[in-house]
Amino acid sequence: MSEPQCKRPRLSGSDCQAAASPQIDGEEEEKEDEGVLRRCREAVCAEFAVVTGTDESVAQCYLAKNEWLLERALNSYFEAAVQPSCSAMEAASQLMNGADFQRWYNPDIVFLQEVIEPYYNYLKKRAVSYTLIPANNDGYYTTIMLKKSRVKLLKQEIIAFPTTTMMRNLLIVQANIAGNELCLMTSHLESTKEHSRERIKQLGTVLKKMREVPDCATVIFGGDTNLRDKEVKSFGGLPANISDVWEFLNKPEHCRYTWDTTTNNNLKASYACRLRFDRVFFRASKEGQIVPKEMSLMGQDKLECGRFCSDHWGLLCDFDVIL
Repeated sequence: MSEPQCKRPRLSGSDCQAAASPQIDGEEEEKEDEGVLRRCREAVCAEFAVVTGTDESVAQCYLAKNEWLLERALNSYFEAAVQPSCSAMEAASQLMNGADFQRWYNPDIVFLQEVIEPYYNYLKKRAVSYTLIPANNDGYYTTIMLKKSRVKLLKQEIIAFPTTTMMRNLLIVQANIAGNELCLMTSHLESTKEHSRERIKQLGTVLKKMREVPDCATVIFGGDTNLRDKEVKSFGGLPANISDVWEFLNKPEHCRYTWDTTTNNNLKASYACRLRFDRVFFRASKEGQIVPKEMSLMGQDKLECGRFCSDHWGLLCDFDVIL
């Protein structure tokens, strides 16, 4: 998700409704209430724009139609029958048809975030060699893709984040590859600095679910965590038996930053910000037959329309399967 530098207050729908209907007891109070209303709406517009990747005019349009209630406006936006953008549809086409992707990468497992219906339907039509498991069927959501010839789907589960305001959850898939049991997880944790508390709470749910998996299975989580290093430290760090793959591989500098406004101009950001939002966590099975080998960034070549596939760089992780 895009991540502006300016700090905004966290506002719920009820906050804005209260501000939208001020009690006027005099001229000064009226002016003060108008200022509260304006600031409230500016903050909600900014948050809508961050979550959707749109601009202020689009945010105002959807919020005004939905009584300035953020969650309702987001639902309206993502449920709308929008046409896929140039970059997004071209990126989906490149993912499925690009010679480089198929010949060089040929992944067994793909974790996707911020999938919406037009792109999901396109992938379902074109990615016939993969099983697609979505975390939802409306709005925007995560999806796990499994290569049919290599990975057998056993079962799937969706864990709700009950206090999310951004439609986030945890998708869990049980699978088998070359006789090895796998538990695969992906999520898109709450966005923006203002939602740090909710994001840390969601991280706790992810790690709890990873620890609960029987030790006969290897557990791999990958997703857009939106985490800052200080948030992981404030949580107490990762449990002893769960590794951050980037750290496990001795922190290779070439793939440190997955959200980097100095090299990715999709957002046309006026500020410089480099963060490691996208992370892969790993918990070995008791046999230890699947081991992280290397990590690199992907999606750093511009599409024909002049944009990158995403405002994030993708992560490509190689694991050794010991037979």
